[in-house]
Order: sequence, then C-alpha cells, then structure tokens
Amino acid sequence: MSYLRTFAPWIVYAIIPSQYWQWSAVIAVVIAVAGIAVQLRAGRSLDSLVIDIGSAVFFAIVTVVAFADPDTALHAYMPAIANGVLALIAGISLLIRVPFTLPIAKQTTPREFWDQPLFIRTAYVLTSVWTASFVIGCIALAALAHGSAGPRVTVQVLAFVIPVVFTIRYVAHIQGKARAALAE
Repeated sequence: MSYLRTFAPWIVYAIIPSQYWQWSAVIAVVIAVAGIAVQLRAGRSLDSLVIDIGSAVFFAIVTVVAFADPDTALHAYMPAIANGVLALIAGISLLIRVPFTLPIAKQTTPREFWDQPLFIRTAYVLTSVWTASFVIGCIALAALAHGSAGPRVTVQVLAFVIPVVFTIRYVAHIQGKARAALAE
C-alpha cells in the first residue's frame, strides 16, 4: 500500500485522459502535497520523502506549463518526461544513499531489521530496478510520443508493473532466505 501512496500522483496523472492534462497535473500536485503533509505529521523525515517531494515539484511545474501553454509541443512528450523525472528522482535517491524504497520498506518492517546489510542491500537492488524501468520507459515513450495511444499506454503500464512484480517477488525471495538463515 505504501508504493500505491507514493506513486498515487503519477497514477492519477496517467489515467486521466490527456486532453485534460492541466487538471490532471493540478490533481497530482494536490495529492503529492497532501501526501507529504500526512507523512510529515506521521514523523517521517524529508530525506525519506524523495519521490514525494520530487513528485510535488514536477507536477507543480507541469501545472504551470499546462496552463501557460496548453498546446505546447511538450505535451506529446509528457509520459516520457514523467518517466525521465522518476528515473532522475530514483537515481538521486541512490546517490544520496537513501534509496526511495528504503523508507517505504521501513513502514512494514520491524525496526530491528532496518540496519541489517541484507535489508539495506535489498532497498538498493529494488531502487535500481525501479530506476532502470523508468529509464527504459522514458526512452520508449519518447520514441512513441507521436504514435498511437495503445503502445504508449502499454509502455506506461509496464514501466510500473514490471518493477512492482519484481519488488513483490524479490522481497519474498529475500524474506525466504532470511527465514532459512534464522532456522539454521
């Protein structure tokens, strides 16, 4: 559920038809800012909200662009730009040594595991997969920007579904390894 909350602005922006992109950007920025406020009130630190803050900034900029020039040539490239921004945010989270998946994982993992090398390494692996998926999505969506909607929607969905499925399976694999190690 944490990933759904984290990516809610992006999901909403993606599912609202593109002719309403100004309003989908407004809704996305509101969701992002509200999410940050809720997380800060819950005691989360700013460095654990890298995706959330990046989302708010991105959608604020998109909102300004969308209302200032609704027919901008950038509109066709917004799915690619969105994936590129997500890749950049995820990559920055790796560079600042707070992979964006780490604080999400901490929400459902007992505190005694947070400093374990396997837990931390898992966050780096997961964030790297998400980053790669966003990079590939960005490139594919840029190539498809002026093509038919079907392939674009497929790429947008796959850019999220593939890392979600990987995350679920990889976490289950790591948890199985950890249980096996504890049983020895």
